[in-house]
Amino acid sequence: MCLEVFHMPGHGSEPTFRTLSDRCGREPLRLWRRRSARAVYNVRMAPVIPAEIHGQRYISLATFRKSGIAVLTPVWFSEDDGKLYVMTSSKLGKYKRIRNNPQVKIAPCTMRGKITGPEFPATARIMKPEEFERARKGINAKYWLARIPFLWPNTDAYLEITPAAS
Repeated sequence: MCLEVFHMPGHGSEPTFRTLSDRCGREPLRLWRRRSARAVYNVRMAPVIPAEIHGQRYISLATFRKSGIAVLTPVWFSEDDGKLYVMTSSKLGKYKRIRNNPQVKIAPCTMRGKITGPEFPATARIMKPEEFERARKGINAKYWLARIPFLWPNTDAYLEITPAAS
């Protein structure tokens, strides 16, 4: 959560900003109120992982073909800072579909892909190689098989999935 306090010291002067939490990393949203206002609070919530997905072992990742047909894939994932991280290969269909359309749907599922809960809209982003370490550490901590590198020789890409605000 990011909370910024806007102080309006005098008439016609620029307000000063004091950030209590800099987790947002964005420019503060300037909210103007009546001149008599002393402070305006701007609260931004970090993305929240739905409770039905939090703590699950597998999620079903629905990516969309150019024709609009959904393709469901059960995947391993890790959770960090309100986002989900998934490892994959840049040669696979899900990577190519996300490159064309970043809108995805996520749902809790079994190892075989049977959906066990509600679907949630989300946005996927293909991560840059310098960002891989954070995702790799989370997945390796959750799944011991992911720690064995010779089992995953083609894993050369990671996806960051941000659940849509509900």
